[in-house]
Amino acid sequence: MSGASNNTGRRLKRLSFGFVLLACLGLLFTDIEVVTSEPWGELARIGIGLLTPDFLATEELGKALLNTLAFALVGVVIGNGAGFLLALVFHWPGVRQTCAFVRAIHEIFWALLFLQVFGLSTLTGVLAIALPYTGIFAKVYAEILEESDQRPWRCLPPATGWLSGFVYARLPRAFQNLKHYSLYRLECAIRSSAVLGFIGLPTLGFHLETAFNQGLYSQAAALLYLFFLMVASIRLWMRLPLLPVYLLAAIGWLPWSLHFSSELWVHFVTWDLVPAPLRGEWGSQTLSSLGRWLTPLGEHALLGAANTLILSLVALVGSGLLALGLFPLVSRLFFRLPGRSLGNALLIVLRTIPELILAFVFLLVLGPSMLPAILALALHNGAIIAHLIGRQSDSLKPLLPGPGSGRYFYEVLPRIYRPFLAFLFYRWEVIMRETAILGILGVYTLGFYIDSAFEALRFDQAFLLILMTALLNLCIDALSRALRRRLRLADTPQQVNP
Repeated sequence: MSGASNNTGRRLKRLSFGFVLLACLGLLFTDIEVVTSEPWGELARIGIGLLTPDFLATEELGKALLNTLAFALVGVVIGNGAGFLLALVFHWPGVRQTCAFVRAIHEIFWALLFLQVFGLSTLTGVLAIALPYTGIFAKVYAEILEESDQRPWRCLPPATGWLSGFVYARLPRAFQNLKHYSLYRLECAIRSSAVLGFIGLPTLGFHLETAFNQGLYSQAAALLYLFFLMVASIRLWMRLPLLPVYLLAAIGWLPWSLHFSSELWVHFVTWDLVPAPLRGEWGSQTLSSLGRWLTPLGEHALLGAANTLILSLVALVGSGLLALGLFPLVSRLFFRLPGRSLGNALLIVLRTIPELILAFVFLLVLGPSMLPAILALALHNGAIIAHLIGRQSDSLKPLLPGPGSGRYFYEVLPRIYRPFLAFLFYRWEVIMRETAILGILGVYTLGFYIDSAFEALRFDQAFLLILMTALLNLCIDALSRALRRRLRLADTPQQVNP
């Protein structure tokens, strides 16, 4: 046993050092230059704004928050219901593959597609959240149902119907985990809903972008503080018996006016998304035209994919290093309650702000480069992982006296390192998805070329690049799953969500 344990430990060390080395090599190919003339001055102005929030600066503040919550709530309820039904047949290969595809595409990319048909409408925002969340719910719910206690199910009489057995034997065992995950997904959906404002939907992100661009940092601070309050208090005001009331209120609040044209939808799917050389009749020049169409697109795709992969790898390692440095702040093994309260507050702030908003703020301070994206991804995901492994460390019984470096390096770190890697690799797919969308801020990831193609009304090119982001995400998900299984890490880490 000790020999096998030592071999596993050596593999973990080699893997960790390998990823750190790859990240260091990746930094050689990334632009991390600070290009603003006075970053400290801009940072000071933002700091003053954070200290002097102006809650009366705009009449749209309350409306933006309610829109953000309403989009999230309706989208999650739809995704939850559809995902639960798909989870029951998730063992079908076609269902698994379809769910993997729809969740591999970020909500913003779905929104950009729906925007071309439904415009800046409620349906665009709701579907952009509901569709990928359906795939996420289906996968996680299927795992929860599979991992729940099956003994009551097996003890049922042979004549028991499937539906009766599921409702009375399987569902009660998994219900609490299903409920907790649904609540976590609502928190994620609120962040996603806020980010949709960056493409023009009337949510929090739209007003934040406007306030930051105009230097109205006190107004931006007020929006952020109310956003923190809404997310941090979700476990207080969200109760299952109140869900129908909230849902009806959200449906009634959102403007549902929609001028939908079936002809426009058919034209968009059968013409606009089809590569330009393949539209109409095929001729002798079709293949050569397709080659000319693919050449510049292929260059953009390869460059965007390379930047996306490198940036996600650097952000993954940065997230891990930050998590290892931050988790003692929330662990009872290192700090008493007052200190842990401050640490928890810091992590809540970092993991509540969406990466896109964090990157946007860093972009204002540091200028256009990959550095704002790296910092945003590392801080957000590092805070999430630090929260998870800090909570994991609370279950350990300390053997060494005192909360010093000896306890950290020689006792706690070796005991939490395996779950730490499981959490880290589990987050890699999420980091990859977020890395791609940061391109809409000007970072040269796949999202940059997708956004540029939409602006130029080249929907066929945008769609092909979106498919490439999905393929890249699926490859990263498969790689991280293979690494977890090879190292015998938890394939679906317990308490993987904060």
